[in-house]
Amino acid sequence: MDLFELRNENELIHIRENSFKLEKEMQTLTESNLQNIFNLSLIKSEFSLNNFRIDTLAFDNEADAFVVIEYKKDKNFSVIDQGYAYLSLMLNNKADFILEYNETQDKNLKKSDVDWSQSRVLFISPSFTRYQMESINFKDLPIELWEIKKFGNNIISFSQVTTASSQESVKTISRDDDTTKKVKKEIKVYTEEEHIKGSSDTSVELYEKLKNSILDFENVSIKPKKKYIAFVGSTNIVDVLIQKDVIKLWLNLKKGHLDDPKKIARDVSNVGHWGNGDYEIRVLNDDNFEYILSLIKQSYIKNKK
Repeated sequence: MDLFELRNENELIHIRENSFKLEKEMQTLTESNLQNIFNLSLIKSEFSLNNFRIDTLAFDNEADAFVVIEYKKDKNFSVIDQGYAYLSLMLNNKADFILEYNETQDKNLKKSDVDWSQSRVLFISPSFTRYQMESINFKDLPIELWEIKKFGNNIISFSQVTTASSQESVKTISRDDDTTKKVKKEIKVYTEEEHIKGSSDTSVELYEKLKNSILDFENVSIKPKKKYIAFVGSTNIVDVLIQKDVIKLWLNLKKGHLDDPKKIARDVSNVGHWGNGDYEIRVLNDDNFEYILSLIKQSYIKNKK
């Protein structure tokens, strides 16, 4: 990615990319800004267990799941092998991860409070090989690749490596050693297709219309979760649950921060609900489509990157 600084109205000055001298530099920068970059909480830097050393142990409070982060400057490693090894370590030593969480966060988290099926591994590197990028081209792999770049002018970028949309499941081709068997059995990566399955044609068509309109907003991505499909900017903008004959939307706005003259959004600030934010909208048809989109736009403006 080339970056330029605009000077004197029309003059573009190229901003040179600088290299990271050490993996520790990437780690310190990421851990110091973990909440801003990934919306994760730092649990432990350099977490050692059973002859393994995890660079960064984090926790995803939205998914109630642990996240392992590893930093790489060299390219001589297998994404799949190392990723599955870390996940297997976690699943075989749940009590140790819970203990570390409770000691560093001064809380009383129980094993039953954690959704172990949502565990994942993030690799962060200045670049990845084509082989490494292609190795994650599955729809249900709990491993993510993130490129970190450092430029002049004190500019840092984080971007997730994505590949062509795949319909193939990693479960169909992964080798069946003890490590991968346990990970495949306990960890689940959710997809749009699973959320859509069982819904009426009307709901599916309405969801696709909503999705396409929301993705027209700049820098919005889709992240299917266990309970809903999240549309994300810097954090969740709107969370969508597709039911058989209705679609539920949760706007990530606090009570009192939504301008809704028609009063179609329900205040759920004091009742249990799945998505983020204090407002729920039930969508049965597209009668108020543009108006609903304007409500979502308010959340987008608040939560965009």
